[in-house]
Amino acid sequence: MSLNVNLSKRLEKVASYLPAGTFFADIGSDHAYLPCFVCLQDSSATAVAGEINEGPYESAVHTVKQYNLEARIDVRLGDGLAVLKEDEVHQVVIAGMGGALIRNILDMGKEKLKSVNQIIAQPNIDARSVRRWFLANGYVLEDEAILEENGHIYEILTAKRKTAVSPYLEEQLGKQLLFGPYLLKQTNAVFYKKWRHEYEKLQNVLSQMEKAKTKDVEKIEQFNRELKWMEEILYDENKDNE
Repeated sequence: MSLNVNLSKRLEKVASYLPAGTFFADIGSDHAYLPCFVCLQDSSATAVAGEINEGPYESAVHTVKQYNLEARIDVRLGDGLAVLKEDEVHQVVIAGMGGALIRNILDMGKEKLKSVNQIIAQPNIDARSVRRWFLANGYVLEDEAILEENGHIYEILTAKRKTAVSPYLEEQLGKQLLFGPYLLKQTNAVFYKKWRHEYEKLQNVLSQMEKAKTKDVEKIEQFNRELKWMEEILYDENKDNE
């Protein structure tokens, strides 16, 4: 049997943010591919793989056994951070869920984060919710990545307890929370592709809202502001391509 785990591109990127000798929790671990990959690459790494559903939990147990990693990866059945003991792990990974769900998991399990100095999140949608949570809870965003895999675009965010200077500028906070302060600085083809799509989606939403009998004026103003930010971004793309 090969001692390599074939990891998706997005999870490889997530793994690259973990330090050597990590003791991390992978919440919503599914088949436990990420903890197995990390522990096979780094003989000093240990992990907790948490799963809320019985089927994926059984799959994770099977994968860990397959790679003979039972001594280093503890697979646990439970909801979010409830699988952890207090002051147990130093890093937490939550990948492959919506941003609002990731935020709720972090919120519900706050007491389990006292020993956690790094959180790596890979929201499938609504990364802004995660950025807002970091900002409100003493975690400083340290880096971001955006990539496309199998027709889906993913953002990966890594944040540490307040050890660094905040990447946000007060006068640009709304815009940076939406697009990502690091992603705004290192725009690439995938970033532009995502925001072209989001721009079209928001235009459609706004045209529906304008037709409504009762108009949510505040929401319409907010969406128009965001549309303007997207136009600025896409104008920059066109300028770069000239």
